[in-house]
Amino acid sequence: MPDTVDPRRASQAFSEKAGLAWVRLQEQTDAQIDAFGRAAIAALGVAAGDRVVDVGCGCGQTLLELGDLVGAAGHVLGVDVSEPMLARARTRVADRATVALVRADAQTHAFAPGGFDAVYSRFGVMFFDDARVAFANLRRALRPGGRLGFVSWQSLERNLWAARPLEAVMRLLPPSALPPMFVEGVPGPFFLSDPARIRSILSDAGWQGVEIAPVELPINVGGAATLDEATVYGLQIGPAARAMADAPAELRPALEAALREALAPFAGVRGVWMDGAALVVTAHA
Repeated sequence: MPDTVDPRRASQAFSEKAGLAWVRLQEQTDAQIDAFGRAAIAALGVAAGDRVVDVGCGCGQTLLELGDLVGAAGHVLGVDVSEPMLARARTRVADRATVALVRADAQTHAFAPGGFDAVYSRFGVMFFDDARVAFANLRRALRPGGRLGFVSWQSLERNLWAARPLEAVMRLLPPSALPPMFVEGVPGPFFLSDPARIRSILSDAGWQGVEIAPVELPINVGGAATLDEATVYGLQIGPAARAMADAPAELRPALEAALREALAPFAGVRGVWMDGAALVVTAHA
């Protein structure tokens, strides 16, 4: 399968090292965010026979869900920049004749013009280097009247599962440790948290009929059953993990303790549950 990723443009958010962590914790991550992804699929209205592009398909959970909906007459193309995550996805969809995968940057990939009915993404469109260019490219991949549906996070402050651990570890780290992707207005997990920004980007890219619906759900952090499991997950994936990535080894015990302390008030018999807030966005070409 050809590697069509342009390293000068593709987001580095899911580099090989980060991608391997997502593969290792794929089941836990799916458990944490699956409900948000399904909300976007429902809003998109995927039906039998549809041809769908899954942007940022990751380890493949959404490919399976979309594949079930489009059926034998449909087709799903999964696009991602992370080879480790795509390798995991390939194993999960190996028996799905209607699902294909390509390693590519969706903002520049040469999709067949008008070749699809819908574009979908579960938390995969917030990392584009140039969102307007990316969404225009995705629009050209759709037939006239084709649909867009994605889910993106609301602001960091509205997502306690991300904010509380990040705040806790940043008290022990220099300000420079804060990854640029968490700065307001910079492509990253929370870039498409402002409805006005979303409308502006999609309008400039030629989309019409933009609808934005808030979705607020409790999140089972890392799909964990215990505080210990949630802490282990938070050390590897999430805003706090990215902030701690380059911390000196001697600081790791204190950072782990701070992370655990931040999660502890939300722990119960069913695991660690914290507030999550996203936006389900739909539009048409």
